[in-house]
Amino acid sequence: MLAFILRRLLQSVAVLLTVGLVAFSLFRYVGDPINAMVGQDTPAQEREALREKLGLNDPPPVQFVRFIGNAVQGKFGLSYRTSEPVTSMIVERLPATLELSFCAALFALLVGVPMGVYTGLYPNHWSSRLFQAVSLIGISLPTFLIGILLILVFAVWLHWLPSFGRGETVKIGWWTTNFLTVKGLEALILPSITLGLFQLTLLMRLVRSEMLEVMRTDYIKFARARGLSNRAINFGHALKNTLVPVITVTGLQLGALIAFAIVTETVFAWPGVGQLFIQSVQFSDIPVMAAYLMLIGLLFVLINLTVDLLYFAVDPRLRAQGTARAAGH
Repeated sequence: MLAFILRRLLQSVAVLLTVGLVAFSLFRYVGDPINAMVGQDTPAQEREALREKLGLNDPPPVQFVRFIGNAVQGKFGLSYRTSEPVTSMIVERLPATLELSFCAALFALLVGVPMGVYTGLYPNHWSSRLFQAVSLIGISLPTFLIGILLILVFAVWLHWLPSFGRGETVKIGWWTTNFLTVKGLEALILPSITLGLFQLTLLMRLVRSEMLEVMRTDYIKFARARGLSNRAINFGHALKNTLVPVITVTGLQLGALIAFAIVTETVFAWPGVGQLFIQSVQFSDIPVMAAYLMLIGLLFVLINLTVDLLYFAVDPRLRAQGTARAAGH
């Protein structure tokens, strides 16, 4: 177990260094940061003094080491657009993105897994075919179109839900949450459905295919021959054996939800880091773009590491392999 964790940690560090190199390349090779920080009338002497002060004349390896050291401390400089510390801008908007992604993932799990189980157990039923047809729509339609249609129906026509913003939030320390107010919860519904619909259809189809495969195995036939109830077979044996791929895909998709919430946040004017990234791209705000890349890389690494540990805990074959290797040494 310890060797497995150490191996995954080393791989995570390598991934983060690679992401850091990409983010550093934005600083180094995408435009001149001095031009973004001073006016066009600034004398060349002042430009050169500022360049020397920021260490931009140092060799690239030295700058990269300095960049990684600052990134580890959460220091990404000042925004070119607002002159605010980039870290504080990210921290201010991060709760909105994390809560939206969590609600979207919860929606996908609570709806997608039961639908997958049902369509796997009753593949020829008319309702199963209806669910599959709906899932095709969820995969085919682009996210921004789904969001616009939901706004049109539930905000414009029915006036049931708000069409943009976070609504009322409560501040707990540095964290702002939607979960403690009715308006905040209402504001979460449409963007969560929009963001989680693709993941819902993906999970539904994955669980369905796994259930169909597991139900054809010999040990399920043996369980039926022993006289076990359908409930015990379906949920105690079949569903349990579909958890390993579901855990893997759910973890990866949670990272994808956080990374690709950009479109949903733009459609619903959701004040998260995705919307901040879009604004930074429009204004070539390189420090914010670099910080966003590092943040997403870190979240992906942490989620994947957690998924690997859960995978190790759920799958007895991995534990058996680890025990065999330890005994061999």
